[in-house]
Amino acid sequence: MADQSSSTNPAAAPVRSARPMSEALLNEKWDHCLSTLLIRSTIGAGFGVIFSVLLFKRRAFPVWAGLGFGAGRAWEECDSSFKRASAPSRDGLRVLRS
Repeated sequence: MADQSSSTNPAAAPVRSARPMSEALLNEKWDHCLSTLLIRSTIGAGFGVIFSVLLFKRRAFPVWAGLGFGAGRAWEECDSSFKRASAPSRDGLRVLRS
């Protein structure tokens, strides 16, 4: 009753992006940097709000200081991530030649 098709579907080939691999890695690093910036800045501002309410009579400077510390920490982490990619490894397995 039911017709079974004898054609078999080969395993689907993985979809490859038109972008080079290095561009995809760079995009992943930028995505990670932006998400880290958002998370750390929010956490820093949150701590600033807590300290502002508890210790500083609801002044604004602890919030801005916390936001700045969070953003600065994210900046340093992102900067080291980009610098680490361009530096040769210490174990000698990867050597970059100029």
